[in-house]
Amino acid sequence: MNKNDYIIRLETENDYREVENLAREAFWNLSFPGCDEHYFIHVMRKHEAFIPELAHVLEINGRIAAAIMYSKAELVDESGNIKPVVQMGPLCVLPEFQRMGCGKALLEHTFELVRNMGYDTVINFGNPDNYVARGYKSCKKYNVCFEGDVFPAALLVKTLSDDALDGRKWFYHPNNADAPCSDTDAVAEFDKLFPPKVKAWQPSQEEFYIHSHSVINW
Repeated sequence: MNKNDYIIRLETENDYREVENLAREAFWNLSFPGCDEHYFIHVMRKHEAFIPELAHVLEINGRIAAAIMYSKAELVDESGNIKPVVQMGPLCVLPEFQRMGCGKALLEHTFELVRNMGYDTVINFGNPDNYVARGYKSCKKYNVCFEGDVFPAALLVKTLSDDALDGRKWFYHPNNADAPCSDTDAVAEFDKLFPPKVKAWQPSQEEFYIHSHSVINW
């Protein structure tokens, strides 16, 4: 896919429901039966950490094929110094447009915007298979972890400058924009606004479980 095949632009309010449905289609049954990413997007837009200037969509022939969002987070060192960073996600691509370079195009476009906003580090919690080709590396390589010295295999770091991180230990403090997703009743009620879909098991759910529960100890 070349740059003449698509348009990348800011998300507008008129796009909200289409983007939410896109996320639902992209993530349905991927990590667990059903999904909550569409609800996450819905509530995140109202969260103080949300960065609307980085919410972009990719259009192909006038149709939104992919979307990406970012929010604010922090790294805190052992002396209490705070480094503002951004956390990426969700990044979602309609199934029929996956493996065509849509996600790559959105990442490359928005990484430059992130850099221009003064950030030099992007954090993502996701499947490494989907992101290492875009320059993400294991959190362990940058000494970034959760409190308690936990280095999850799925915690990925992308630096936008050579001196972004200096090797000291950083504790990652994500925002709590996804907290409402723990309310399964609210997720189910929101899901009623969309066409019915069947919840089912598929192998990717075990893959998600393995990645999300694995830690690096050496």
